[in-house]
Amino acid sequence: MALTKPKKIPRYRRNKQRKVDKGIIHIRASFNNTIITVTNVLGCVISWSSAGACGFKGPKKGSTFAAQKATENVIRMVVINRATVLITGSGKGRDAALRVIQQNHIPIHAVLDITPTPHNGCRPPVKRRI
Repeated sequence: MALTKPKKIPRYRRNKQRKVDKGIIHIRASFNNTIITVTNVLGCVISWSSAGACGFKGPKKGSTFAAQKATENVIRMVVINRATVLITGSGKGRDAALRVIQQNHIPIHAVLDITPTPHNGCRPPVKRRI
């Protein structure tokens, strides 16, 4: 019995521009890093970038400038006709990333803040005594 080669999975090149009619831009801005992901309406990832992937290290990853550069990297690879922006987290990069999206003339349909906030759920840890 002859062995057959498995089918090759199509892989996208990182520098190729992709066109999307409707897209969702996810911004996760923590205090240490900012991660931007572009998905289609079904949730399949089209492009992504982060401050760490752009070459920033240490505390510079959490800066507004790093968030701007990461957002520019993502937007350069995608052409979106209409976008919904979902922002998570309370880091410095949330406003900077949104500003870059607006400056690149991407029509924004909605901006939603989906940061998880507790409604007095779990009991907080005991305060540290020094």
